[in-house]
Amino acid sequence: MTTKSKVIVILPALNAEKTLEKTVQDISKNIVDEIILVDDGSTDDTVNIAKRLGLTVYTHEKNKGYGANQKTCYRLALEKKADIIVMIHPDYQYDAKVIKYLVGFIEEGYCDVMLGSRIRSRKQVAKGGMPFYKYISNRFLTLCENILSGYNLAEWHTGMRAYKREVLENIDFKNNSDDFIFDTQVLFQIVEKEYDIGDIPVPVRYHPESSSINFKRSLTYGLLTLYTAIKFFLKKLINRK
Repeated sequence: MTTKSKVIVILPALNAEKTLEKTVQDISKNIVDEIILVDDGSTDDTVNIAKRLGLTVYTHEKNKGYGANQKTCYRLALEKKADIIVMIHPDYQYDAKVIKYLVGFIEEGYCDVMLGSRIRSRKQVAKGGMPFYKYISNRFLTLCENILSGYNLAEWHTGMRAYKREVLENIDFKNNSDDFIFDTQVLFQIVEKEYDIGDIPVPVRYHPESSSINFKRSLTYGLLTLYTAIKFFLKKLINRK
């Protein structure tokens, strides 16, 4: 598959030395024009490995947070005139071979945003190693977000996403949180602008090196997700009056 668009993959990285090379090896150079890694204050060898792999590397001198990392990623990709920006976590949890399908759906005009969904069945999730509490919380939050947004996405909490340039230019992602709730805020901004969002399945692939937040931070994230969803819904109701 050869694309007509300029495609840039962004990797928001933090201590990804064990998985970065495997992730990059699965990214097709026939589809992707450039890979940008933004390192958010790693204490391991992530930056050196990224440079050895020939990636475009940008570093934060200190850890600023997951959302802040993505803000830098998107700013750099837009500055480099990307037509399609693909974000994937460099922890090898997501299969980068799927990128060509995400890009294809956007390039052919079917969708403005594409998500890679890990959730297809409980059996596959269990086989892939996703912790049970994460599966339950993912299903509950996604159900609430679908009801409150009016969309019907398979998963709202994926670390594999592709955006048409126009989408990122027309949402105010710069003023979103610097923490993990950033992803949810971005999707609700996209819903508010009524862009078309699609999703395709990606294998569930949890392993010891997968990036993951602990239960306490997961709980905080869940509460902030519900707050963001309810806030969007109430705003929509008020605007209809």
